[in-house]
Amino acid sequence: MVSKPKRTIITVIGIIIAIYVLSPFYLVLVNTFKNANSIVADPVGLLGAGFGQFKTNLSNVVNNSNFNFWYAFGASALITIVSLALLALLGSMAAWVICRNKTKWSTVIYLTFIASMTIPFQVVMLPLISTFRDVGKFLGIPMLQSIPGIVFAYCGFGGAMTVFILTGFIKGVPYELEEAASIDGCTPEGTFFRIIFPLLKPVITTVTILNGMWIWNDYLLPSLMLGQNGKVKTLPVAVQAFVGSYVKQWDLILTAALLAMIPMIIIFLIAQKQIMGGMVDGAVK
Repeated sequence: MVSKPKRTIITVIGIIIAIYVLSPFYLVLVNTFKNANSIVADPVGLLGAGFGQFKTNLSNVVNNSNFNFWYAFGASALITIVSLALLALLGSMAAWVICRNKTKWSTVIYLTFIASMTIPFQVVMLPLISTFRDVGKFLGIPMLQSIPGIVFAYCGFGGAMTVFILTGFIKGVPYELEEAASIDGCTPEGTFFRIIFPLLKPVITTVTILNGMWIWNDYLLPSLMLGQNGKVKTLPVAVQAFVGSYVKQWDLILTAALLAMIPMIIIFLIAQKQIMGGMVDGAVK
């Protein structure tokens, strides 16, 4: 049992860490209620903040022709949803095959997935762009500045972590369930979709939320593949429209950033129990 002094120290440390982590969100939130001059004069305090200014900032962001909020929101939503669906389906299938086929090649493939997680994105981003450009020319399909191209890229970068987490969970699923299904005449495809896939719901929820927060908030990959002036823009890239060469519209930048954060915050608050449950289940198994 932890003594009272130690409990007090742990509580104080936890409060300090919480303040440190939440301080950027506080700065974004409080400054969306200010105009540009008030932000420069007092970026931390509540001086000059008002709900009327927030409505003005919100209206300027949503109706701004350079930002095009609803189009960017729709593009981000489409890219995120399609990428997550493919990652969940293909990742679970790959993890199941790796777990149930105990061969040298399956081990090599699994280790390759793990090794790819250690490679920083900055190392591969330039070869990635040239490779996608060459593949697009070969196939006659634009892989750059297109939604299918960036979805394909997200599936590639997110596949390693997805397979790694799902593999750890599937190892704890009793093989006898699959044997019983096979005896009853179930095909391998039927076994996966009727037996295995429903059991993966908790860990798939966890992986989907983790990948979703990464894809929704990602700036570097969309800016490289879609371009900052391309027809398709995600929300993080579109926020760049408020950053000029000489003047930075901080009131609009921070309001747009808040609008981009709200969907992920809501989803996390709703699904936080499933996220923690999936992590614990995966760790135990």
